[in-house]
Amino acid sequence: MDMEKLLTWLCKTGGEGSVNACRDAIQVCKNMESEKSVEVVGRNERTTTVYDDKQFAKAHEWIKKVRSACLGCIRNGGGEEAVDLYYQTHLFDARFSFDSFMLFIEHKRPKEQQYWLPRRKKLLFLAQALEDLEFDRLDELFLSMPPRTGKSTLIMFFMLWVMLRDSERPNLYCSYTESVVEIFYNGLLEVLNDPYTYDWKTVFPQSSIASTNAKDKLINLDRRKRYSSITCRSLWGALNGSCDVSKGGYVVGDDLISGIEEALSKDRLDHAYFQVTNNLLARDATGTAKKLWIGTRWAQSDPIGRRIELLENDGKFNGYRWKIVCVPALNAQDESNFDYDYGIGITTEAYHKVRAGFERNNDMASWFAQYMGTPVDRVGAVFEPDDLRYYNGELPGADPDRIFMAVDPAWGGGDYVAAPVCYQYGDDFYVHDVVYNNGDKTVTWPLIVSAIENNGVQAVGVEATKATSSYTEGINERLKQKGIHINVQNSIKNWTGTGKDQRILDKAPDIRQHMVFRDSGCRSREYERFMQNLYAFKFLQGQAARKQSDDAPDSLAQALSMAYYAPAKVVLLRRSF
Repeated sequence: MDMEKLLTWLCKTGGEGSVNACRDAIQVCKNMESEKSVEVVGRNERTTTVYDDKQFAKAHEWIKKVRSACLGCIRNGGGEEAVDLYYQTHLFDARFSFDSFMLFIEHKRPKEQQYWLPRRKKLLFLAQALEDLEFDRLDELFLSMPPRTGKSTLIMFFMLWVMLRDSERPNLYCSYTESVVEIFYNGLLEVLNDPYTYDWKTVFPQSSIASTNAKDKLINLDRRKRYSSITCRSLWGALNGSCDVSKGGYVVGDDLISGIEEALSKDRLDHAYFQVTNNLLARDATGTAKKLWIGTRWAQSDPIGRRIELLENDGKFNGYRWKIVCVPALNAQDESNFDYDYGIGITTEAYHKVRAGFERNNDMASWFAQYMGTPVDRVGAVFEPDDLRYYNGELPGADPDRIFMAVDPAWGGGDYVAAPVCYQYGDDFYVHDVVYNNGDKTVTWPLIVSAIENNGVQAVGVEATKATSSYTEGINERLKQKGIHINVQNSIKNWTGTGKDQRILDKAPDIRQHMVFRDSGCRSREYERFMQNLYAFKFLQGQAARKQSDDAPDSLAQALSMAYYAPAKVVLLRRSF
């Protein structure tokens, strides 16, 4: 019987809850994988299997269907045997899938104590990016996540998998201090020395620890080698002659800057980058090693930033495959990206409290760097929290002189519609409500109309370009449907590039002196994101200026333009004679 037909029949049967059918299907996949394969005996009499590409791909595609059938068995009461078969499908993939490796080696541990399972939904795409490195779909990967989210542990397990897959490749792990290096080294040893809790030995039965060296932080798998399976050193430690990763190994840089004090010193940043280029990367003489960088982006000119600038702008790296993966603490909805399953991780509320602390200390640059993956240079920030005015969400008792809205339109795709609603009292403008959303027009048009209706807005100015001129028409149509009649105009001159930044800078003193914002505890999520975008704006030049997001400050500058060039208010008075 044809194997694929047999698998089709077995999976259908398994889906109905047959444990025996699932067991048979796993064996069929094993037979399919080994068909046309060749056993090769290498160093230390270790046997390596060379698979036929087509048979291998078929087998590992089918095991996914078998896995689904096993889940069907579990749902239908298959019990522990069905659960064991489910993990057997991950064992089948574990040599070639980092995700399956992680799920299998921890499957004996209680679920809430496992590292990977609680974090898998949130971090699976990171595992896939790491696999792209291992399977030569990438040459270099940059990974940025907030503190205490498990990034170093993820890299520790990844390097374990890399070493077990090919112990002959020398690898180098490096961090800014010996204490971090020691934690990483001890973490590897903990897993390697406990193959019951972490069942790696079942995945790689031929692998074993050949030697370790606690003093020099060396681990050799399978046999002692001149250049160890992994060498762990600090950036400032002795690397010359200790490691050569030019045989297809990995250079791993994990938190190469110690913190804010070092980030504020140009000399220390220069010295750190000198160490990276002349000490760390020099261990890869041929340029063939994979590069993996992890850490907090403290400054634009930190070692990771300079490396990225080199790859972006030096033509010698044309065709070089590299990727940046940045996972901020809070997503576009101002919710935690690290609120993991089983009650672990960091909640949205916890991050909001952390952010409030940075805001109160007038140190939003550190918040953006440590938690949002956005290095903000300390020089050039235009709007510091302490420089702005705030109120508790309660407007002055008198009627406002005017209520108006300025709209900086966008069609989504990463750009935000920014629209502050301003209540004018004399020379002060209370920003009582905002629309700040990166959805498409079907999302933002209703939000704009709702804000107009809820606040009793009397005038709306839309900054229009050729690309967004129809945005005003969409607002007018929806207002008409609701029977709301107000003046909505494309009356604000459009600025782009440096002209837009200059307008913001021109209006910055008035934004600080005359605009009043809600206190941090009185803001909606959209309002909070609006304020974070305002704090992040800085005076830059050239390409960096074009890249930064300026939707919030630009909409405020636009609102002031409306205020200062608005027609005079006419008040009808009773005749006194």
